[in-house]
Amino acid sequence: MNRRVDMDWMLKDLAESVPQTRHVVVLSSDGLCMARHATDQDTADRIAAIGSGLQSLSVAIAAEFEHSSGRMRMVVIEVDGGFMYLMAAGAGAHLAVLADEGVDAGLVGQCMRDLVARIGAHLTSPPRHDGSSV
Repeated sequence: MNRRVDMDWMLKDLAESVPQTRHVVVLSSDGLCMARHATDQDTADRIAAIGSGLQSLSVAIAAEFEHSSGRMRMVVIEVDGGFMYLMAAGAGAHLAVLADEGVDAGLVGQCMRDLVARIGAHLTSPPRHDGSSV
């Protein structure tokens, strides 16, 4: 996939500063991998598709809350073996992190928030028209 900006290097700090991090992926709301670090393309594409589904489900959940804006902030899923974190990272973009069991959950969340705050403008996926970015 051609990316507008090579963001992979931006994810390196998060991946290397949180022990037990396996994968770091930036995805568009519709499930396309925009950037990745320490993750092969096939795995990144699967994580992006999963993240898109989780983001969609979280919007449906938000609709059940009376005073909700309907936006997803963060989703955390714990399974045998580890965690998946998904955070809104800009208009139409999300940051996903997969980490092993025993990871410091607070550190993951803080590093994700810091990354989004530092480079949020770069973590934006404009709407596509006719299958291409504008």
